[in-house]
Amino acid sequence: MSRRSARLSAYQLIFGYLFSKEVDSKTYDAMLNAEDISESDAEYIGEVVNGVKNHYEELMAMIADNSKNFRIDRIYKPDLAGLLLACYEMKYIKDIPLKVSISEAIELVKTFSTENSNKFVNGVLKGVYNELSREV
Repeated sequence: MSRRSARLSAYQLIFGYLFSKEVDSKTYDAMLNAEDISESDAEYIGEVVNGVKNHYEELMAMIADNSKNFRIDRIYKPDLAGLLLACYEMKYIKDIPLKVSISEAIELVKTFSTENSNKFVNGVLKGVYNELSREV
């Protein structure tokens, strides 16, 4: 499994989390026990999914602060899953360049959301990028 595939698995688990505020344990276990998954990919998935769950309110505040004139409860769930994943990576996983997190989230949203969602996600993540860059 590649990092991109691991990120897709994390994205799917986060997407499901948005509906029930629970991580589906059967799906989670199936993803972590897949034949082609490496130990580092399993660790990445676990870290991101649990990190989003544990820092959910903080990450949602980051998204809300950077989604100008757009209420967070109106953000499409596929977009929100990508934003949560990218924000967690950008804030807490220091070995992933910020721009890689943004790029990968945009690719996920291009695949799973609306035609214009990538522009919205890019704009929000640009604001998060600027915010986090000032903190360093």
